[in-house]
Amino acid sequence: MQYLKRLCFYPLILLFLNAITCYAFTPLRAALKVLALVVLSILFLYYNVRPAVDKASPLGQRILIGGYELTVAAGFLFIAQIVVYCCYTGVIARLDMKWAANAVFSLVFIAILLFNGMIRIATTSKQLGAVLRVSMFFLWWIPIVNIVALAMACKMVKAEYRFLRAKRLLNEGRKGQRICATRYPILMVHGVFFRDWKHFNYWGRIPEELADNGARVFYGNHNSALPVEQAAEELNKRILDILRETGSEKVNIIAHSKGGLDVRYAISCLGMDTHVASLTTINTPHLGTPLAGKLLEITPEKVVSAVGRQYGKLFAKLGDDSCDFAGSVNGLTPAWCDAFNRATPDRGGVLYQSVGSKMRAASSAGPPLNAGYAIIKPLGGDNDGLVCTDSMAWGNCLGILSPAGKKGISHGDMIDLTRKNIPGFDVCEFYVGIVRDLREKGL
Repeated sequence: MQYLKRLCFYPLILLFLNAITCYAFTPLRAALKVLALVVLSILFLYYNVRPAVDKASPLGQRILIGGYELTVAAGFLFIAQIVVYCCYTGVIARLDMKWAANAVFSLVFIAILLFNGMIRIATTSKQLGAVLRVSMFFLWWIPIVNIVALAMACKMVKAEYRFLRAKRLLNEGRKGQRICATRYPILMVHGVFFRDWKHFNYWGRIPEELADNGARVFYGNHNSALPVEQAAEELNKRILDILRETGSEKVNIIAHSKGGLDVRYAISCLGMDTHVASLTTINTPHLGTPLAGKLLEITPEKVVSAVGRQYGKLFAKLGDDSCDFAGSVNGLTPAWCDAFNRATPDRGGVLYQSVGSKMRAASSAGPPLNAGYAIIKPLGGDNDGLVCTDSMAWGNCLGILSPAGKKGISHGDMIDLTRKNIPGFDVCEFYVGIVRDLREKGL
């Protein structure tokens, strides 16, 4: 349908762009010329308002794909207008100022199409980065740069729209099935140096997707940087609070990074094995990470203490009431984790499972994960920017994820931290699959 709309509107808009020359040379009565101009103007205005054929998608997605269509139309019509001018060079000589006026007229209205499209894209796209947005609006006047920027933006927007449309159709098809309605509620436990904030969810779009499919989702709400034992104490209290609130006997826990160690301690050493049905760890350094050991080795103790104090001051303002920066980092070293694993055996009756991911190159992520990848690679091999893949397996390992392509999946990508769509890996659907499997297991 969209191709048909383009086929119908592009020639009419092209005719509108040449209204001045057509008016001058068309052998029709003035009244008919005016009527035709009015009709073409209305069609141009309509196309600016409704450029895309999509009534089923939410408003934001309609605006997004409309921006793509307007931008593509502006590019096509600009090229078509050049072709038209080149084909009528003999007429140009006789048009004089009318030709110049028509050129200005067509450029103005092509610019209207283009900037309408750019504004729509910039205000609705969740995938465009800052560099592309700046290039679109501030470098549009530079030849080649503007073409490359707009082409890249259009490619990303089209992929984003297709992703969102497929996601909407998928959820509509399974609406009412409540495939994530597990017997026990889901507790999501964050890793180190983060908190659970209301307006910036550590888990990105994942919790909303789980809730839309029937899951009851809760958060750890513990401090951002504490040694494993202290973090586990806080999680112990949080689990009991959730059980009282829901009336449930147990919880299913999904824990990322150091959060997996915190929960393992709570299960094994604080008696939470009777209240935890399953633990799924995501990119958790069960065997430690050489990055932590390397950083502590090369960084003077005074610097670590100074960084810790500044970190504590900052996160005290963001919600922490306790902080131990150095203790948190030390709890991630291979030596510490080795002793931890020997002292923290798994408990029967709890399903332990794990999953990990790996980056393919340092360029697969931004700082500090790109630097982390470069440091860890010669020390421990494949990693996600913070944790070696060899350290991620615990219990039933569900695999190490790495989609085809150059990017791979970083430590942050596994929790949708940047909210970026990764070709070949739908992070929200991955978590839906984990929770659906828990439901099928009767958990």
